[in-house]
Amino acid sequence: MSLLTELARDYQAGRTRGITSVCSAHPAVIRATLREGLRTDTVVLIEATCNQVNHEGGYTGMKPADFRRFVEGIAAEVGFDTANLILGGDHLGPNPWRSLPAEPALAKAEAMVAAYVAAGFTKIHLDASMGCAGEPEGLDDETTAHRAARLATVAEATAKANGLTLPVYIIGTEVPTPGGALHDLDDVPPTLASAARETIATHRRVFAEAGLTEAFARVIGLVVQPGVEFGHDKVVVYRPERARDLIAVLGDETQFVFEAHSTDYQPEAALATLVRDGFPILKVGPGLTFALRQTLYGLDLIASELDAAYGNRALAKAMEALMLSEPNYWQRYYPGTPDEQHVLRHYSYSDRIRYYWPHEQAERAVAKLMATLKGRTIPEPLVAQYLAEDAEAVRSGETVATADALLERGVTRMLQLYGRACRPE
Repeated sequence: MSLLTELARDYQAGRTRGITSVCSAHPAVIRATLREGLRTDTVVLIEATCNQVNHEGGYTGMKPADFRRFVEGIAAEVGFDTANLILGGDHLGPNPWRSLPAEPALAKAEAMVAAYVAAGFTKIHLDASMGCAGEPEGLDDETTAHRAARLATVAEATAKANGLTLPVYIIGTEVPTPGGALHDLDDVPPTLASAARETIATHRRVFAEAGLTEAFARVIGLVVQPGVEFGHDKVVVYRPERARDLIAVLGDETQFVFEAHSTDYQPEAALATLVRDGFPILKVGPGLTFALRQTLYGLDLIASELDAAYGNRALAKAMEALMLSEPNYWQRYYPGTPDEQHVLRHYSYSDRIRYYWPHEQAERAVAKLMATLKGRTIPEPLVAQYLAEDAEAVRSGETVATADALLERGVTRMLQLYGRACRPE
């Protein structure tokens, strides 16, 4: 927790340090994250989103206390000390219930925030920026701040009633779409410096009026748009010269750092520059499960080559059948012809296939793949052909050529990229 509260001080002192915020509920991603934290002896920040995990179960079926037990179970399995684990709640607000009128949606958001805090989540992103039924898509600072204060009141009361650590908060009204942009990307302008200043000033005033001055002192960061985003097949890369005016806000508002969402797929140099420029909290989610899917599909091709009984691309075919039979997670997001939609279902950067991995049918297909490759040392030429990014590590002996090791390495490779950006030598 101290790492988060020290980020602003580090930035003001010219010390470059950041933290990766892993936003995923996939066990393989969590396992790789905790093992990498153990290897590097670093604090690990894992966040659940409001749609993923909430008091009603979310799309994972987990409530906040369930998610905590889930993560801590994997930590015990890999030997990671949970004293070095921070759990966060991302986009906590009415988003899952925005089809309802504001009052019932906010009542559900309050219950969700209470459940997160009661479960020991100590980093809370208050996101009340979206409109509910009959309201505009995005709300003004004043309305957003009042709703954020309402949620913070619940969080504070819950922590105090349960004798828990008081949480730190992230605020911000210019919040990128969770999971990536839903439209074609041409340009993503950074948040205006004036808008960032207004957001801070409005929240500071509204929190004070609500008797939450002490809570506002624990607001460590502001979500802004640094000019990064990803869509189905494009990535907008960070250009620091465009964000100079925005970055200058931190020179006056020394309490805060910026939290960068949608950093998935950014080049390592761009991530390192974001940390240097005052965006030391780097959120990544779909990029990790995209890497996981890449590796699974590479192993799928390898199994097809090694064992005729396995079949031709059995995993990919099983996932296609599943997504076609249950299209609710992708259909309204992926436009185009049937062929174009096929490509997006499997390979889009937005990685909506991640919603299907917990499905029983997908789990059976993955289990079949891993059972087919269990006990085998995969020939190096097949690694070079289908998992080219791992071939050198296999040749050098850094990684053994087994399915389990290669699957974890696919995610770890991405985590290490973020780790280097957050901890430059």
